[in-house]
Amino acid sequence: MELRPHEDGMTESSATTATNAKHVTVRCPFCQTWNRVNVARVGDKPKCGHCGRPLLLDRPISLGDEDFARTIAESDVPVLVDFYADWCGPCKAMAPYVDDLAARYQGRLLVAKLDTDRAVRTASAYNVRGIPTAIVFRAGKEAARQVGAAPAKVLEELVGAV
Repeated sequence: MELRPHEDGMTESSATTATNAKHVTVRCPFCQTWNRVNVARVGDKPKCGHCGRPLLLDRPISLGDEDFARTIAESDVPVLVDFYADWCGPCKAMAPYVDDLAARYQGRLLVAKLDTDRAVRTASAYNVRGIPTAIVFRAGKEAARQVGAAPAKVLEELVGAV
């Protein structure tokens, strides 16, 4: 799938033809360029419009204070954010379930991880006081929250029918 640049530096798939197509806006993990991706085409393995490297949406993307708000606000599909810390045992125990959700729900759900030790401002803004905390955002707003480690079934229920 080829992407073309927008005037704001963001890119969009040239294959996007339907005006009602659902998109996510994500930063390339390699060059930090913003890319607008048609989620119906994530199986085509989208690439960054700037550097050409893969945008891997079949696994959780990493978010920080700088890109959290835009990613959440510009997603047409629900976004599950796993607020975690590297030193947290329960976070590590829940990580495979979060990874599995990203793979199974790609195109219908954007899965992200936010390290609360590195993105203190965002964690504080969403009143994350215990980790792991999973929050589902729909249309840029918090829709559901799970505090504490949870098995895959609980995370799926949190996401709801996507």
